[in-house]
Amino acid sequence: MVTVSNGVKELEYGKILFSDVVITKKRNLLWGRKWRTVDIQMSAGVLAMHILAVFAPFTFTWGAFCAAVVGYILCGLFGVTLTYHRILAHRSLKVPKWLEYFFAYLGVLSFQRDPIFWVSIHRFHHQYVESEKDPHSPIFGFWFSHMGWLFDSGYIIEKYQERNNVEDLKSQVFYRFIKRTYLWHSFVFTALVYALGGFTYLVWIIGVGTTWGYHVTFLVNSACHVWGNQTWNTNDLSKNNWWVALVTFGEGWHNNHHAFEYSARHGLEWWQIDICWYTIKFLKALGLATNVKLPTEEHKNKKAIMSNNKYK
Repeated sequence: MVTVSNGVKELEYGKILFSDVVITKKRNLLWGRKWRTVDIQMSAGVLAMHILAVFAPFTFTWGAFCAAVVGYILCGLFGVTLTYHRILAHRSLKVPKWLEYFFAYLGVLSFQRDPIFWVSIHRFHHQYVESEKDPHSPIFGFWFSHMGWLFDSGYIIEKYQERNNVEDLKSQVFYRFIKRTYLWHSFVFTALVYALGGFTYLVWIIGVGTTWGYHVTFLVNSACHVWGNQTWNTNDLSKNNWWVALVTFGEGWHNNHHAFEYSARHGLEWWQIDICWYTIKFLKALGLATNVKLPTEEHKNKKAIMSNNKYK
């Protein structure tokens, strides 16, 4: 089957299950492509996390479980969601540099790559959303948008020869240092967890915590571009998905985010739970969060998909 988009004919490879999202691009994820060393390393690392997580039922203790939860909150909420995403990628707010660097280091311990890599990929996603240059659009298929793109560095190299969209981070010694030494921080953190808690804590903090963090984060890239609803005219596939929002500290209000990507608040309605936004409000009350950006009513009216194009 063929569709026409912007005057260009595109082959259709079917729809993603329970959605209207049409797969129009194909990429060989396993066979018939060049596997670079970094692809093998990435695959081995992610597989190791999942294998560790398999031991969870056999090593359960309440102490290890609570440590994994605390680790996910520290690394997932403060590291990835607040700092990697809202502070660094979108400059939605500012915090003192010492706090920014501390929170960013928590993001490093999430095993989701260094801030320069993460922020660059995310900025390219917004710049080229749902096009061939989008790093992880579901037009290549659900699995590709969820995790497949991680193991195909050739795809990234083809699309962007230079990471020229993160000069603000490259200009800072801290982020350049983290990029050069990223693997060492991961190894040292893993060794410390094992030294202090043994195999049980290794399984729960590194295995379960990291695997959970991977998949809930990647659901924003995949599920939130496939299932949910759209309130705003964003000309892309972004969706508001309440169940993803619940497990990602508010990141699941993804159509809101694509409509107002500069906004520090993603859950724009009172009933849209956004734990990260509540955290930002708390930091603001302490005087630690400044320049907090929010959409104006005028901007909402322009983006609304409602009768008479009015936000209500």
